Amino acid sequence: MLNNILKMRSARVIVAMALVCCGFNVHADRLKDLATVAGVRSNPLVGYGLVVGLAGTGDQTTQTPFTSQSFSNMLKQFGIVIPAGTNFQLKNVAAVSVHANLPAFVKPGQPIDVTVSSVGNAKSLRGGSLLMTALKGADGQIYALAQGELVVGGFGAEGADGSKVQVNIPSAGRIPSGALVEREVPNTFAGSDGLVFNLKRADFTTAKQVADVINDKMGAGVAQAIDAMSIHVTAPTDTSQRVSYVSMLENMQIVPGEAPARVVINSRTGTIVVGNHVVVSPVAVTHGSLTVTVSENVQVSQPNAFSSTGQTQVTQQSTVNVKQENNKMFELKKAATLEQIVRAVNQVGAAPGDLMAIIEALKEAGALNAELVVI
Repeated sequence: MLNNILKMRSARVIVAMALVCCGFNVHADRLKDLATVAGVRSNPLVGYGLVVGLAGTGDQTTQTPFTSQSFSNMLKQFGIVIPAGTNFQLKNVAAVSVHANLPAFVKPGQPIDVTVSSVGNAKSLRGGSLLMTALKGADGQIYALAQGELVVGGFGAEGADGSKVQVNIPSAGRIPSGALVEREVPNTFAGSDGLVFNLKRADFTTAKQVADVINDKMGAGVAQAIDAMSIHVTAPTDTSQRVSYVSMLENMQIVPGEAPARVVINSRTGTIVVGNHVVVSPVAVTHGSLTVTVSENVQVSQPNAFSSTGQTQVTQQSTVNVKQENNKMFELKKAATLEQIVRAVNQVGAAPGDLMAIIEALKEAGALNAELVVI
Protein backbone atom coordinates (compact mmCIF):
# COMPACT_ATOMS: atom_id res chain seq x y z
CA MET A 1 0.00 0.00 0.00
CA LEU A 2 2.84 2.39 0.91
CA ASN A 3 4.58 1.61 -2.36
CA ASN A 4 1.43 2.48 -4.31
CA ILE A 5 1.10 5.82 -2.52
CA LEU A 6 4.73 6.67 -3.23
CA LYS A 7 4.27 5.74 -6.88
CA MET A 8 1.18 7.99 -7.13
CA ARG A 9 3.03 10.90 -5.50
CA SER A 10 6.00 10.40 -7.82
CA ALA A 11 3.71 10.38 -10.84
CA ARG A 12 2.10 13.65 -9.71
CA VAL A 13 5.50 15.27 -9.28
CA ILE A 14 6.57 14.12 -12.75
CA VAL A 15 3.38 15.46 -14.33
CA ALA A 16 3.79 18.82 -12.56
CA MET A 17 7.41 19.07 -13.73
CA ALA A 18 6.37 18.19 -17.28
CA LEU A 19 3.73 20.93 -17.31
CA VAL A 20 6.27 23.48 -16.08
CA CYS A 21 8.96 22.40 -18.55
CA CYS A 22 6.57 22.47 -21.49
CA GLY A 23 5.39 25.98 -20.64
CA PHE A 24 1.77 24.91 -20.09
CA ASN A 25 -0.61 27.83 -20.60
CA VAL A 26 -4.37 27.64 -20.16
CA HIS A 27 -4.72 30.62 -22.52
CA ALA A 28 -3.57 28.74 -25.60
CA ASP A 29 -5.27 29.58 -28.90
CA ARG A 30 -6.45 27.34 -31.67
CA LEU A 31 -4.37 27.22 -34.82
CA LYS A 32 -7.35 28.41 -36.88
CA ASP A 33 -7.35 31.63 -34.83
CA LEU A 34 -3.64 32.24 -35.38
CA ALA A 35 -3.11 31.24 -39.00
CA THR A 36 -4.81 30.70 -42.34
CA VAL A 37 -4.19 28.08 -45.01
CA ALA A 38 -2.34 29.47 -48.02
CA GLY A 39 -4.57 29.64 -51.08
CA VAL A 40 -7.80 29.58 -49.07
CA ARG A 41 -9.00 33.17 -49.42
CA SER A 42 -11.89 35.29 -50.58
CA ASN A 43 -11.82 37.33 -53.78
CA PRO A 44 -13.31 40.83 -54.25
CA LEU A 45 -15.89 41.39 -56.98
CA VAL A 46 -17.16 44.68 -58.40
CA GLY A 47 -19.74 45.74 -60.96
CA TYR A 48 -21.67 48.70 -62.30
CA GLY A 49 -25.45 48.76 -62.60
CA LEU A 50 -28.70 50.69 -62.30
CA VAL A 51 -31.19 50.96 -59.45
CA VAL A 52 -34.75 51.70 -60.56
CA GLY A 53 -38.05 52.32 -58.82
CA LEU A 54 -36.91 55.22 -56.65
CA ALA A 55 -39.44 57.76 -55.42
CA GLY A 56 -37.92 60.75 -57.20
CA THR A 57 -34.63 60.49 -55.32
CA GLY A 58 -32.52 59.26 -58.23
CA ASP A 59 -29.70 60.94 -60.16
CA GLN A 60 -30.04 64.35 -61.75
CA THR A 61 -29.08 63.31 -65.24
CA THR A 62 -28.03 66.81 -66.27
CA GLN A 63 -25.15 66.47 -63.83
CA THR A 64 -24.59 62.72 -64.25
CA PRO A 65 -24.77 62.02 -68.00
CA PHE A 66 -23.42 58.49 -67.51
CA THR A 67 -26.74 57.53 -65.92
CA SER A 68 -28.64 58.46 -69.09
CA GLN A 69 -26.05 56.68 -71.24
CA SER A 70 -26.30 53.51 -69.16
CA PHE A 71 -30.09 53.62 -69.31
CA SER A 72 -30.05 54.08 -73.10
CA ASN A 73 -27.63 51.16 -73.56
CA MET A 74 -29.90 48.96 -71.45
CA LEU A 75 -32.97 49.86 -73.54
CA LYS A 76 -31.10 49.02 -76.76
CA GLN A 77 -30.72 45.44 -75.55
CA PHE A 78 -34.53 45.20 -75.53
CA GLY A 79 -34.94 46.76 -78.99
CA ILE A 80 -35.84 50.27 -77.79
CA VAL A 81 -33.83 53.02 -79.47
CA ILE A 82 -33.98 56.53 -78.05
CA PRO A 83 -33.53 59.29 -80.68
CA ALA A 84 -30.20 61.06 -80.53
CA GLY A 85 -30.19 64.34 -78.68
CA THR A 86 -33.12 63.41 -76.45
CA ASN A 87 -32.81 65.02 -73.05
CA PHE A 88 -34.78 63.12 -70.46
CA GLN A 89 -34.81 63.29 -66.67
CA LEU A 90 -34.59 59.97 -64.84
CA LYS A 91 -35.59 60.88 -61.32
CA ASN A 92 -36.34 57.27 -60.43
CA VAL A 93 -33.04 55.81 -61.69
CA ALA A 94 -29.60 55.89 -60.08
CA ALA A 95 -26.23 54.64 -61.26
CA VAL A 96 -24.58 52.45 -58.63
CA SER A 97 -21.50 50.39 -57.97
CA VAL A 98 -22.00 46.85 -56.69
CA HIS A 99 -19.30 45.00 -54.78
CA ALA A 100 -19.08 41.71 -52.93
CA ASN A 101 -16.60 39.15 -51.63
CA LEU A 102 -16.48 35.71 -53.22
CA PRO A 103 -15.68 33.23 -50.41
CA ALA A 104 -13.29 30.35 -50.88
CA PHE A 105 -14.70 27.05 -52.16
CA VAL A 106 -18.06 28.65 -53.08
CA LYS A 107 -19.78 26.76 -55.90
CA PRO A 108 -21.85 27.99 -58.87
CA GLY A 109 -25.46 28.60 -57.94
CA GLN A 110 -24.76 29.57 -54.34
CA PRO A 111 -25.87 33.07 -53.18
CA ILE A 112 -23.64 35.77 -51.72
CA ASP A 113 -24.42 39.16 -50.18
CA VAL A 114 -23.77 42.35 -52.15
CA THR A 115 -23.40 46.02 -51.24
CA VAL A 116 -24.86 48.71 -53.50
CA SER A 117 -23.55 52.30 -53.39
CA SER A 118 -24.56 55.35 -55.40
CA VAL A 119 -21.92 56.79 -57.75
CA GLY A 120 -23.99 59.80 -58.86
CA ASN A 121 -25.92 62.42 -56.92
CA ALA A 122 -28.92 60.31 -55.93
CA LYS A 123 -30.41 61.45 -52.64
CA SER A 124 -31.57 58.01 -51.54
CA LEU A 125 -31.69 54.41 -52.77
CA ARG A 126 -34.51 53.53 -50.40
CA GLY A 127 -37.21 51.43 -52.09
CA GLY A 128 -35.11 50.79 -55.21
CA SER A 129 -34.43 47.57 -57.11
CA LEU A 130 -31.09 46.62 -58.61
CA LEU A 131 -31.27 45.39 -62.18
CA MET A 132 -29.13 42.43 -63.23
CA THR A 133 -25.50 43.41 -62.80
CA ALA A 134 -22.43 41.39 -63.71
CA LEU A 135 -19.79 41.19 -60.98
CA LYS A 136 -16.23 40.83 -62.23
CA GLY A 137 -12.99 39.81 -60.58
CA ALA A 138 -9.50 41.27 -60.95
CA ASP A 139 -8.99 39.19 -64.11
CA GLY A 140 -12.02 40.76 -65.84
CA GLN A 141 -14.05 37.53 -65.78
CA ILE A 142 -17.69 37.45 -64.62
CA TYR A 143 -18.04 35.44 -61.40
CA ALA A 144 -21.52 36.38 -60.18
CA LEU A 145 -24.77 38.09 -61.22
CA ALA A 146 -26.50 40.44 -58.79
CA GLN A 147 -30.13 41.53 -58.72
CA GLY A 148 -32.80 42.22 -56.12
CA GLU A 149 -34.46 44.63 -53.70
CA LEU A 150 -32.25 46.92 -51.64
CA VAL A 151 -32.29 47.10 -47.87
CA VAL A 152 -31.35 50.69 -46.92
CA GLY A 153 -30.86 51.53 -43.26
CA GLY A 154 -30.76 55.32 -43.64
CA PHE A 155 -33.48 57.75 -44.64
CA GLY A 156 -33.87 61.49 -45.13
CA ALA A 157 -36.54 64.17 -45.54
CA GLU A 158 -36.20 67.59 -47.14
CA GLY A 159 -38.47 70.61 -47.02
CA ALA A 160 -39.25 73.21 -49.67
CA ASP A 161 -37.20 75.85 -47.80
CA GLY A 162 -34.05 73.72 -47.98
CA SER A 163 -34.21 72.28 -44.47
CA LYS A 164 -33.60 68.55 -44.26
CA VAL A 165 -33.17 65.73 -41.78
CA GLN A 166 -31.00 62.69 -42.51
CA VAL A 167 -30.37 59.56 -40.48
CA ASN A 168 -27.39 57.36 -41.39
CA ILE A 169 -26.49 57.03 -45.07
CA PRO A 170 -29.45 56.55 -47.47
CA SER A 171 -27.25 56.42 -50.59
CA ALA A 172 -25.97 52.89 -49.87
CA GLY A 173 -27.64 49.58 -49.08
CA ARG A 174 -27.28 45.82 -49.14
CA ILE A 175 -29.01 42.91 -50.81
CA PRO A 176 -28.77 39.76 -48.67
CA SER A 177 -28.11 36.77 -50.92
CA GLY A 178 -28.46 39.20 -53.81
CA ALA A 179 -25.98 37.56 -56.18
CA LEU A 180 -25.66 34.07 -57.62
CA VAL A 181 -22.20 32.65 -58.23
CA GLU A 182 -21.61 31.74 -61.88
CA ARG A 183 -17.97 30.68 -61.81
CA GLU A 184 -15.79 28.89 -59.26
CA VAL A 185 -12.40 30.31 -58.39
CA PRO A 186 -9.65 27.67 -58.74
CA ASN A 187 -7.44 27.04 -55.70
CA THR A 188 -4.42 24.93 -54.84
CA PHE A 189 -5.85 23.25 -51.76
CA ALA A 190 -6.19 19.80 -53.30
CA GLY A 191 -3.44 19.99 -55.92
CA SER A 192 -0.31 20.55 -53.84
CA ASP A 193 1.79 17.95 -52.04
CA GLY A 194 1.55 19.85 -48.73
CA LEU A 195 -0.09 22.71 -46.90
CA VAL A 196 1.28 26.06 -45.80
CA PHE A 197 -0.14 27.85 -42.76
CA ASN A 198 0.43 31.61 -42.80
CA LEU A 199 0.35 33.33 -39.42
CA LYS A 200 -1.85 36.40 -39.10
CA ARG A 201 1.00 38.10 -37.22
CA ALA A 202 4.57 37.29 -38.13
CA ASP A 203 6.49 35.94 -35.14
CA PHE A 204 9.41 33.51 -35.05
CA THR A 205 8.42 32.16 -31.64
CA THR A 206 4.85 31.45 -32.71
CA ALA A 207 6.03 29.77 -35.92
CA LYS A 208 8.33 27.51 -33.94
CA GLN A 209 5.56 26.71 -31.46
CA VAL A 210 3.18 25.71 -34.28
CA ALA A 211 5.78 23.45 -35.87
CA ASP A 212 6.67 21.84 -32.53
CA VAL A 213 3.06 21.11 -31.58
CA ILE A 214 2.25 19.60 -34.99
CA ASN A 215 5.37 17.43 -34.88
CA ASP A 216 4.50 16.24 -31.37
CA LYS A 217 1.00 15.25 -32.45
CA MET A 218 1.62 13.99 -36.01
CA GLY A 219 5.21 12.82 -35.93
CA ALA A 220 8.66 14.30 -36.30
CA GLY A 221 9.39 16.14 -39.54
CA VAL A 222 5.73 16.67 -40.52
CA ALA A 223 5.89 20.45 -39.99
CA GLN A 224 8.70 22.84 -40.81
CA ALA A 225 8.78 26.55 -40.04
CA ILE A 226 9.81 28.30 -43.26
CA ASP A 227 10.10 31.78 -41.77
CA ALA A 228 8.39 33.99 -39.20
CA MET A 229 5.13 33.84 -41.15
CA SER A 230 4.79 30.43 -42.83
CA ILE A 231 4.82 26.80 -41.65
CA HIS A 232 4.89 24.00 -44.23
CA VAL A 233 3.00 20.86 -43.23
CA THR A 234 3.04 17.53 -45.08
CA ALA A 235 -0.51 16.49 -45.91
CA PRO A 236 -2.22 13.51 -47.59
CA THR A 237 -3.03 13.85 -51.27
CA ASP A 238 -6.52 12.36 -51.02
CA THR A 239 -9.08 15.19 -50.79
CA SER A 240 -11.32 13.63 -48.14
CA GLN A 241 -8.35 12.71 -45.96
CA ARG A 242 -6.90 16.19 -46.39
CA VAL A 243 -10.10 17.83 -45.13
CA SER A 244 -10.07 15.67 -41.99
CA TYR A 245 -6.36 16.31 -41.59
CA VAL A 246 -6.77 20.10 -41.73
CA SER A 247 -9.66 19.87 -39.27
CA MET A 248 -7.37 18.16 -36.78
CA LEU A 249 -4.58 20.69 -37.33
CA GLU A 250 -6.65 23.84 -37.01
CA ASN A 251 -8.09 22.72 -33.65
CA MET A 252 -4.69 22.17 -32.05
CA GLN A 253 -3.94 24.39 -29.06
CA ILE A 254 -0.98 26.69 -29.64
CA VAL A 255 0.70 29.01 -27.14
CA PRO A 256 1.60 32.05 -29.28
CA GLY A 257 4.70 34.10 -28.70
CA GLU A 258 4.24 37.35 -26.84
CA ALA A 259 4.15 40.56 -28.86
CA PRO A 260 7.23 42.81 -28.77
CA ALA A 261 7.34 45.74 -26.38
CA ARG A 262 5.35 48.47 -28.09
CA VAL A 263 3.62 51.74 -27.18
CA VAL A 264 0.91 52.86 -29.61
CA ILE A 265 -0.25 56.48 -29.71
CA ASN A 266 -3.27 57.72 -31.66
CA SER A 267 -2.70 61.45 -31.98
CA ARG A 268 -6.20 62.06 -33.39
CA THR A 269 -8.20 60.48 -30.56
CA GLY A 270 -5.72 60.83 -27.69
CA THR A 271 -5.56 57.07 -27.15
CA ILE A 272 -2.41 55.57 -25.65
CA VAL A 273 -1.91 51.79 -25.47
CA VAL A 274 1.08 50.36 -23.59
CA GLY A 275 1.89 46.74 -24.32
CA ASN A 276 3.53 44.18 -22.11
CA HIS A 277 7.31 43.99 -21.53
CA VAL A 278 7.68 47.77 -21.82
CA VAL A 279 10.55 48.88 -19.56
CA VAL A 280 11.16 52.45 -18.43
CA SER A 281 14.59 53.39 -17.10
CA PRO A 282 14.99 55.78 -14.16
CA VAL A 283 14.50 59.34 -15.38
CA ALA A 284 13.32 62.74 -14.11
CA VAL A 285 10.37 64.34 -15.91
CA THR A 286 8.85 67.80 -15.73
CA HIS A 287 6.10 68.98 -18.01
CA GLY A 288 4.82 72.54 -17.77
CA SER A 289 2.33 74.46 -19.88
CA LEU A 290 2.30 78.06 -21.03
CA THR A 291 -1.12 79.71 -21.26
CA VAL A 292 -1.58 82.96 -23.20
CA THR A 293 -4.91 84.78 -22.82
CA VAL A 294 -5.85 87.70 -25.08
CA SER A 295 -8.99 89.72 -24.24
CA GLU A 296 -10.44 92.51 -26.36
CA ASN A 297 -12.39 95.40 -24.82
CA VAL A 298 -14.31 97.91 -26.94
CA GLN A 299 -14.45 101.48 -25.59
CA VAL A 300 -16.62 104.27 -26.96
CA SER A 301 -15.56 107.92 -26.67
CA GLN A 302 -18.45 110.45 -26.79
CA PRO A 303 -18.03 114.21 -27.57
CA ASN A 304 -19.18 116.87 -25.11
CA ALA A 305 -22.86 117.74 -24.91
CA PHE A 306 -24.12 120.16 -27.57
CA SER A 307 -20.77 119.96 -29.39
CA SER A 308 -20.98 120.58 -33.13
CA THR A 309 -17.45 119.46 -34.07
CA GLY A 310 -16.92 116.31 -31.99
CA GLN A 311 -17.51 112.76 -33.27
CA THR A 312 -18.08 109.49 -31.52
CA GLN A 313 -14.96 107.27 -31.63
CA VAL A 314 -14.66 103.52 -31.00
CA THR A 315 -11.33 102.26 -29.70
CA GLN A 316 -9.99 98.75 -29.09
CA GLN A 317 -8.18 97.90 -25.89
CA SER A 318 -6.28 94.59 -25.80
CA THR A 319 -5.15 92.83 -22.65
CA VAL A 320 -2.58 90.03 -22.85
CA ASN A 321 -1.99 87.73 -19.88
CA VAL A 322 0.72 85.06 -19.79
CA LYS A 323 0.55 82.28 -17.21
CA GLN A 324 3.12 79.55 -16.85
CA GLU A 325 2.59 76.63 -14.51
CA ASN A 326 5.47 75.89 -12.18
CA ASN A 327 5.38 72.11 -12.27
CA LYS A 328 7.97 70.36 -10.18
CA MET A 329 10.27 67.74 -11.60
CA PHE A 330 8.85 64.23 -11.17
CA GLU A 331 11.12 61.23 -10.66
CA LEU A 332 10.03 58.27 -12.77
CA LYS A 333 11.61 55.21 -11.25
CA LYS A 334 12.44 52.06 -13.14
CA ALA A 335 9.30 50.17 -14.12
CA ALA A 336 9.55 46.63 -15.47
CA THR A 337 5.86 45.64 -15.49
CA LEU A 338 2.77 47.10 -17.09
CA GLU A 339 1.19 47.70 -13.68
CA GLN A 340 4.17 49.73 -12.51
CA ILE A 341 4.15 51.85 -15.67
CA VAL A 342 0.44 52.62 -15.32
CA ARG A 343 0.90 53.56 -11.66
CA ALA A 344 3.83 55.84 -12.49
CA VAL A 345 2.00 57.55 -15.35
CA ASN A 346 -1.06 58.13 -13.19
CA GLN A 347 1.12 59.84 -10.58
CA VAL A 348 2.15 62.42 -13.16
CA GLY A 349 -1.49 63.48 -13.47
CA ALA A 350 -1.13 64.68 -17.05
CA ALA A 351 -3.77 64.80 -19.76
CA PRO A 352 -3.55 62.38 -22.73
CA GLY A 353 -2.05 65.07 -24.94
CA ASP A 354 0.64 65.80 -22.34
CA LEU A 355 1.31 62.10 -21.84
CA MET A 356 2.00 61.76 -25.58
CA ALA A 357 4.64 64.47 -25.35
CA ILE A 358 6.16 62.82 -22.25
CA ILE A 359 6.29 59.38 -23.91
CA GLU A 360 7.92 60.81 -27.04
CA ALA A 361 10.47 62.62 -24.90
CA LEU A 362 11.20 59.40 -22.96
CA LYS A 363 11.84 57.61 -26.26
CA GLU A 364 14.21 60.32 -27.46
CA ALA A 365 16.05 60.26 -24.13
CA GLY A 366 16.55 56.50 -24.41
CA ALA A 367 14.57 55.83 -21.23
CA LEU A 368 11.73 53.97 -22.98
CA ASN A 369 12.73 50.45 -23.96
CA ALA A 370 9.93 49.84 -26.45
CA GLU A 371 8.90 50.54 -30.00
CA LEU A 372 6.91 53.78 -30.29
CA VAL A 373 4.15 53.64 -32.94
CA VAL A 374 2.17 56.78 -33.81
CA ILE A 375 -1.00 56.25 -35.84
